[in-house]
Amino acid sequence: MDGVTITTRRAAIAGIAAAATALGLGEIVAAFITPLSAPLSAVGDAVIAISPEGLDRWAKETFGTADKPLLLGGTLVLLGVFAAGIGILARRRLAYGMAGIVVFTAIGVLSAVTRPTAEALAALPSVMGGAGAAVLLYLLLELPAGQEPAAEDPRMFGRRRFMVTAGAAVAAAGVGGFAARTLGQGSMVEQARGEIKLPAPADPAPGLPASTKLKVKGITPWHTPNGDFYRIDTALTVPKLDPAQYRLRVYGRVERELDLSYQDILDMPLIERDITISCVSNEVGGPLVGNARWLGVRLSDILDKVKPHKGADQLVGRSSDGFTAGAPTELCRDGRDAMLAVGMNGEPLPVDHGFPVRMIVPGLYGYVSATKWLTELQLTSFDDFDAYWIPRGWSTPSPIKTTSRIDTPSSSAKAGTVTVAGVAWAQHRGIEAVEVRVDNEDWREAELAAEASTDVWRQWKWTWKDAEPGTHTLTVRAVDGDGETQTEKVAPVAPDGATGLHSVKVTVE
Repeated sequence: MDGVTITTRRAAIAGIAAAATALGLGEIVAAFITPLSAPLSAVGDAVIAISPEGLDRWAKETFGTADKPLLLGGTLVLLGVFAAGIGILARRRLAYGMAGIVVFTAIGVLSAVTRPTAEALAALPSVMGGAGAAVLLYLLLELPAGQEPAAEDPRMFGRRRFMVTAGAAVAAAGVGGFAARTLGQGSMVEQARGEIKLPAPADPAPGLPASTKLKVKGITPWHTPNGDFYRIDTALTVPKLDPAQYRLRVYGRVERELDLSYQDILDMPLIERDITISCVSNEVGGPLVGNARWLGVRLSDILDKVKPHKGADQLVGRSSDGFTAGAPTELCRDGRDAMLAVGMNGEPLPVDHGFPVRMIVPGLYGYVSATKWLTELQLTSFDDFDAYWIPRGWSTPSPIKTTSRIDTPSSSAKAGTVTVAGVAWAQHRGIEAVEVRVDNEDWREAELAAEASTDVWRQWKWTWKDAEPGTHTLTVRAVDGDGETQTEKVAPVAPDGATGLHSVKVTVE
């Protein structure tokens, strides 16, 4: 570059600017294909797919629902380091930098085209992004300085041109990429969702007596608001499906296949039920559980239409991004309120929670039943197919463990009378009793709110009289509807759900 000194710092900036341009261009191109094929999304999803089970479990246990933003941030940091290295290599010889861009592009292409539901043009966003990065890197490191004003240091003019060129390119790609991601298909889907008027249920949820909900400050709300409902899935970029184009295919070992539109599902008789669902990754006392009023079609109605073959003992739900979860067919038609949900707490499913259609099977953890962004239902057998989490060390379907949690007090209380309260759940068996213990004293029976159904958690409270100053340990346990007491044995979340008793240390003043 005539008249300009290419420092290591400037070369690193050039590499980072080129990478940022690649990501922005990739987002713009992906908006015309699918957001999942954008380089950052494709690579992030690939990292999730190939991550060792132990690492994935550690991330969920350590960061909870923040694991995906942290993965995205970590990917960007690593990309920035890699991009800076490309720029520094290009300072020595441009061909080295171009080779680095080829590697960067190849990773994006490979990640996009190997996705289970890859589109025909899935490679294009990464290819176009890589081409843009190569052009910008060339311009930044080979751009001639031109004629300089005599009164200025030529290097100052070169630096100014460099920063303007780099900044303009990154800004254009960034604004375009942001607009493509936020104002493209996602915006159209949100608009379409907002225009949907869900039909009234043919079978409404039973009325709830006032005694179902306890009035205790600090207790978990009986219905979890949609914005507070936990989200655990494998999607780094949330799939956004246009309800007008939506199709659900039901196939496999069946007498008759079905191909249903979103409207076909809405036109079927709908049921409305309060159902508590929980994640198998939830630690004892953890927040990965929620209760909502769901609206949907009975899975048994769908299965009656397709008539599964004998031996088709697994119903596999497949998401639009390729994720699979397999539930026992018999549990989807044994009378429980297993459903294809289209509504959540009185509104169409939020996009984050599976819009337009997801599965709900009471009594089973989400990893084997609660497929979001559902596009396929396949009748098969457990001998013939392993769903996503099974080869990663998790067990085939087993009932949700009996669990109880203390919500309040969380850490401190005033001496005297203290209300201890929380929730307990054992979906599809129900909760028969809850007991509380202070330090190593005897177990005391808590007061239970009225039971809405065996598929819903129950609130409970216990009055701790004469709480004395000092640090005390409160422990809770539940008894399920089968008369089984929650086990004290401590077990990790893998392979089929955590066990143990929830305790909190409370300082009484």
